[in-house]
Amino acid sequence: MTSPRTAAALAALTLLTATACGGGGSSSDDEMHVWMYQDTLVVVQEGAVERFNTDHADDGFQAVIDQVPGDNYVERLRTAMGSGEQPDVFFNWGSGSIAPYAEQGLLEPLDDLLAEDPEFADAFLPSVLESGKVDGVQYGIPLRGTQPVVLFYNRAVFEEVGVEPPQTWEDVLNLVDDFTEAEVTPFALAGADPWTEQMWLQYLVDRIGGPDVFARIAEGDSEGWRDPAVLEAADMVVDLVDRGAFGDSYASVSYTEGGASTLLSEGRAAMHLMGSWEYSTHLDQARAFAENDLGYVEFPPIPGGTGDPANVVGNPTNYFSVSADGPHVEHALEFLRYTAQDEYVADMVANGEVPTTANAEEVLADSPNPEFATFQYELVRDAPHFQLSWDQALTPEVATPMVTEIEALFNGQRTPQEFVDALAAL
Repeated sequence: MTSPRTAAALAALTLLTATACGGGGSSSDDEMHVWMYQDTLVVVQEGAVERFNTDHADDGFQAVIDQVPGDNYVERLRTAMGSGEQPDVFFNWGSGSIAPYAEQGLLEPLDDLLAEDPEFADAFLPSVLESGKVDGVQYGIPLRGTQPVVLFYNRAVFEEVGVEPPQTWEDVLNLVDDFTEAEVTPFALAGADPWTEQMWLQYLVDRIGGPDVFARIAEGDSEGWRDPAVLEAADMVVDLVDRGAFGDSYASVSYTEGGASTLLSEGRAAMHLMGSWEYSTHLDQARAFAENDLGYVEFPPIPGGTGDPANVVGNPTNYFSVSADGPHVEHALEFLRYTAQDEYVADMVANGEVPTTANAEEVLADSPNPEFATFQYELVRDAPHFQLSWDQALTPEVATPMVTEIEALFNGQRTPQEFVDALAAL
């Protein structure tokens, strides 16, 4: 849910867009490569690199950012990590996304860094740092704001149709009918990037059965997919599709190319279930809409569900990890400390992100939209459970076919029971 999420296939390596010459990720004696997922939020990390380079002006050592296109990131990183051409520092989603690298000894443990610098260790919310661990060892340092999945909506469209944001699941179903009748797509959905479809199942399974359902799966028990909550959630997805909740052409709508976000901002769709980075996307691409008409609410409870309606799903944050065998490990560890600097936090807030630093409440008033920043912060702060996106909590060997099965469910190529059976067989 990655913002930024799981790549579908390995594209041509020349797609790598880099600020460094070549952009291949291999470092020279005086140059450290920092890989970033290419999106509108990278400006914050660019600022950190500029400050790092200024601090190293006298010794000539420099850091450079290599921006990797989002639809290519996961596979591109996997290729680099297995080729001996690893980046010195790289963006990831923590947990399952880096577990294979940790198990192969490719990552630098960060526990000593935190132990030696308690002020740095205490700069982040403990629950967020936790998701940067693998088997109890710290391998990731938070680099972005917290990213819960939020139900965004177009206030102007709601006003035109004369309806209110949903507070219950019955409200959701009624709104599907209301907007369909008004010839507005009820929910934008970027089905060409099926990680966006995953968000629906994450919330539905959690609301129906609580966090223990997926926890069993994440622990390696594939039979956990047969929990009744998964089948019920799949049935609800099919019902939404059949009702026309996502329109007729969602399978061809792209997120990485801005298709779903544009549907919402232009009023062709009424709602969009998406990570909180959606606000920054609109701020960059449709500022007037972001400032005047972009609304947001929590995902509603499900009748009869045992999951706490205050739970959230998404990404606690994204992380920086350090390659263990790189030539610039000490410089890389130094660079990680820049993520806790006041300037870094200020840049995040100015860019519409909600920091995961311990003093976040003190800086939210400086956000472009303090109301949204506070909503997001309190949503995470008050959540009894924050479920990391499934495709990041699971190893790639499971996550990749899982996303394929989710796509098949949404596209009518799997019945709910076939969907469950396929996942249980992974």
